[in-house]
Amino acid sequence: MAIPHVTWPRQAGPLVLRPPSREDLDQVLVWRNRPDVTRWLLRTEVDPDGFHESWQARADDPADHSVVADLDGVVVGTGTLSVSDGMGQSQGDVWRGAEGSLGYLIDPAYAGRGFATAVADALLDVAFDDLGLHRVTAGCFAANTASWRVMEKLGMRREQHGVEDSWHAELGWVDGFTYGILAGERRAT
Repeated sequence: MAIPHVTWPRQAGPLVLRPPSREDLDQVLVWRNRPDVTRWLLRTEVDPDGFHESWQARADDPADHSVVADLDGVVVGTGTLSVSDGMGQSQGDVWRGAEGSLGYLIDPAYAGRGFATAVADALLDVAFDDLGLHRVTAGCFAANTASWRVMEKLGMRREQHGVEDSWHAELGWVDGFTYGILAGERRAT
């Protein structure tokens, strides 16, 4: 099943979501490796060359819709939406390309302004309206209250509470949450 093309840029409240340039990624790296950011990530510090290569690979992948969030020329965040197959039996292929995995990251200097919600909301629109996905999931450490509140604001439901399912470099084994939303649920909100 071919994944539909998504047109960028697009508005997300006061933000413009668009594919990144190399200069945009340099802006992200200024805050991406800070301890107050990496504390909430599974992959902590990244080297600049590897970070650029990873984003370039995403740009070439039709199943990946990763963007930066631009506020008047300043990159204040990133958003990711990766399309994958859902689980399904071999008869028919309705499950192919039916699921999305959502992620977002905001520069701490711009936290608390609703930007993570705006990015995630716009990417859910892409998932369901442009790509026709059936379901989208997102996850976070259970202690990352700001992140799971974003998901709940968007109508996502907590589907899993993984007890000590993630290793955290500072805290040891910690709990994680997985949230999900179906296309029909999104349309009902």
